[in-house]
Amino acid sequence: MTDLSDQLVRLIRDELQLAKVDLADSARHAGLGIGMFGAAGILALFGLGGLIATAMIALALVAPWWLAALIISLAVLVVAGILALIGRGQALKAPPPAGQLIASMKADVDAVKEGRHHDDKPSK
Repeated sequence: MTDLSDQLVRLIRDELQLAKVDLADSARHAGLGIGMFGAAGILALFGLGGLIATAMIALALVAPWWLAALIISLAVLVVAGILALIGRGQALKAPPPAGQLIASMKADVDAVKEGRHHDDKPSK
């Protein structure tokens, strides 16, 4: 029985260490996703202002100024949308660590119970 309780304590400690590693990995993916969302927002903000002004000046030579602004605005928004989708993909890669931890701990407890049942059977 003492060995069983020692094994259970060691198993729980190992599971907690694994949970820490999983949380760190999840946080890294979430951070990358959030960072990319932020980059998309910044690029959209500054890109809209700078490129629309520059494009309006350049394209106003061959097209009306409103058409030049529309073309450049749409292009910048497409780039921002692509970055947002990439960031969303990174954020979704962060798995929910609690569900994995619970499933793993249940499997470990079941394995310990199964081992205890085998120990309780008399040997022939």
